[in-house]
Amino acid sequence: MNIQYPGYFLSFEGIDGAGKSTHIEAFSELLKQRHPNRDVLMTREPGGTPLGEQLRKLLLDAPMNLETEALLMFAARREHIAQVIEPAIKDGKIVISDRFTDASFAYQGGGRGLSLEKLNTLENWVQGRADGLILQPNLTILFDLPGAIAQARRSQVRAPDKFEKMDLEFFERVRQEYLRRAKADPKRFYLVDATQTREAIWEELKLLPLGL
Repeated sequence: MNIQYPGYFLSFEGIDGAGKSTHIEAFSELLKQRHPNRDVLMTREPGGTPLGEQLRKLLLDAPMNLETEALLMFAARREHIAQVIEPAIKDGKIVISDRFTDASFAYQGGGRGLSLEKLNTLENWVQGRADGLILQPNLTILFDLPGAIAQARRSQVRAPDKFEKMDLEFFERVRQEYLRRAKADPKRFYLVDATQTREAIWEELKLLPLGL
């Protein structure tokens, strides 16, 4: 069960190359225009805090044991929640995060093969409370794209990090874990067909009923 706060928490998810980063800043600006009396905060994972940004550099570039990687991801997330996300939504703000816990399940679980049981334990520990409630986004917008198309898009951008260098099979596993998570929690997820044009996706996002 999710923790309820006065604010609103959204996450953008999808495999590298799916196009989420193309829209997240514009979506943030749209919410600022539509809700001028609400503060809108845009953040990211890994990162979002000074400590998280230091860990981000290690996580995206340094080779490490898979379990070390997952633990560092959740350590950065705990700091992110404690210092940024939870204070903001307690205060009634709108928070938009470029990735959250679904990415750990998709990348460390689906892609790299870490036990989902271990990830569930970390999720409950880092995001949960003694009363059994757990912090999750109110809405997760998942940009879904076949791995081959995403791979072609990634080849046209900047120098890749260690995840972006992974092969097509890795990204298909990541995608399938995202879809499994979406199927398990359909009320939280909104699935975007990221094979559409950028313009078509933007028009779809503008019509999303957020309940704000």
